[in-house]
Amino acid sequence: MAYGQIGFMQAAAGFFVYFVIMAENGFMPSTLLGLRSRWDSKAVNDLQDSFGQEWTYFNRKTLEYTCHTAFFVSIVIVQWADLIICKTRRNSVVHQGMKNHILNFVLVFETALAAFLSYCPGMDKGLRMFPLKLNWWFPAILFSILIFVYDEIRRFILRRNPGGWVEMESYY
Repeated sequence: MAYGQIGFMQAAAGFFVYFVIMAENGFMPSTLLGLRSRWDSKAVNDLQDSFGQEWTYFNRKTLEYTCHTAFFVSIVIVQWADLIICKTRRNSVVHQGMKNHILNFVLVFETALAAFLSYCPGMDKGLRMFPLKLNWWFPAILFSILIFVYDEIRRFILRRNPGGWVEMESYY
């Protein structure tokens, strides 16, 4: 369940945000294949993106580390849904509610920590984490909603068909 289903959606969120930022900066997914040796070469300071803009080694690495930061932030965002869906194994979260104050605090804390690591001065040197545009936080929210809805449907089927195929394959 964690790695085969939810984990796949979480990884997809990270890669999606990574490719969104690359595309927004001129590197379409089709141009990224086979680019690693030139991308990592300090001697190449005129690497062209999909639109013919030239990128220096320093600017490429800044973009790469920004994408890494966004991947990390997207994992934090999809972990919101993962944390919420793990509250109950069979009941709907809608009926269960969000009355656990520690869990609510953890949701806020993990988001604040991700923001701190992304925007705190000096993180670019220490952890190679670069500030993100605010709109780069949003694509992962769609995947968080997908995870939540997916698990609500799974639990609905569990309640309607106890002992059925879905329970045998996905109940943890």
